[in-house]
Amino acid sequence: MRARLPAVAAVTLLAAVYSSHATEAGQAPANDWPQLLGPDRNGAVGVQIAAWPADGPAIRWRRPVGEGFAGPAVVGSKLILFHRVDDQEVVEALDTATGEPLWSTGHPTTYRDDFGFDEGPRATPTVVKDRVFTFGAQGVLQALDVSDGSPLWSVDTHAEFDVRKGFFGAASSPLVHDGIVMVNVGGRGNAGIVAFDSATGAVLWTATDHQASYSGPTITTINGRAAALFFTRAGLVAIEPEDGTVVAEFPWRSRQGSSVNAATPLAIGRRIFISASYGTGAALLDVRGSSFVPVWTSDDVLTNHYATSVYADGYLYGYHGRQEYSPALRAVDLETGRVAWNEDRFGGGTVILAGDDLLILRERGELILAAATPESFRPRARARILGGIVRAYPALAGGVLYARNQRELVAVELPQR
Repeated sequence: MRARLPAVAAVTLLAAVYSSHATEAGQAPANDWPQLLGPDRNGAVGVQIAAWPADGPAIRWRRPVGEGFAGPAVVGSKLILFHRVDDQEVVEALDTATGEPLWSTGHPTTYRDDFGFDEGPRATPTVVKDRVFTFGAQGVLQALDVSDGSPLWSVDTHAEFDVRKGFFGAASSPLVHDGIVMVNVGGRGNAGIVAFDSATGAVLWTATDHQASYSGPTITTINGRAAALFFTRAGLVAIEPEDGTVVAEFPWRSRQGSSVNAATPLAIGRRIFISASYGTGAALLDVRGSSFVPVWTSDDVLTNHYATSVYADGYLYGYHGRQEYSPALRAVDLETGRVAWNEDRFGGGTVILAGDDLLILRERGELILAAATPESFRPRARARILGGIVRAYPALAGGVLYARNQRELVAVELPQR
């Protein structure tokens, strides 16, 4: 049985003594989308989207792009695109108003996909202050100057830490906190998770022997201290950014060899939500001291293959089932795991929480606006904005949705209310 390509993905966390904690990039202005899953790495932004006309929302611009499943990042008037052009992994800055290139920097790549999928980069760039951090399909971590694209430092993590290739190359977006860049490298010899100095690229610490997953890490607060949450191939790990101390672990992976963990952990109040497919299932966890204690677990509720779920007012909204089997779209009660509604065979895609609405981009390129309510699935507007296959996470910044497939990037102007 073959594992299928994830794009990047979902988890949940804590309040009171376990309060939610924005990433360094998450302190950016509300109109920015500086990293995977937006300002707070939870797929949510406060903008309220109005229903667009029947003939679809306005298209600001379209432009061709190279290969890749890496989503765009947006900071100010720059969109950062990470894609493959011929035999180069290229980081490019585009003008958000016009789509015109501002600068471009590339480095050679020889990555080949064992399953015949796309051979471009998979991990969404992370932009913090004046720097762009990217993690390529062959494990090259680099920092660039956001003003002109000049290379500042790079590390070949696969060579440095003896990393096995895995199914689909490196795909975990870098997490930056207090000048520390943390990556799910998957190296041997206690180099599963590695931290680098954001200014120099020097290794600060290594932790765990976990193989890499395709899930992007996130940050929260546990017992009054910052904790990075990594959903590795082996399970959930909470780790202190300062020195790599492991706070807590929760094994959570399929018994199948051909499986992946891909959704990002969601930190919600006192809870953490993790989810995977391949017979693994979802778990809602409470953090007690140095332990993750299950509130509920199930393989029949919300098995996220690659797309991270979102949370609103007591409910999770996301995909249940493997991408190749046309997963369902569901609303699920966070505390009980009860399924509130189910849209069977909905098909894969991604979901953003925009204010009190769901902004869903299906793999076949259809954009749907629907109310985030547990009562029923209530679409308010639909439009086809791209051809399939669309697997990269889009970015929603300043009322504009930036989305890409394997050939084209589009800027869609969404009406606001």
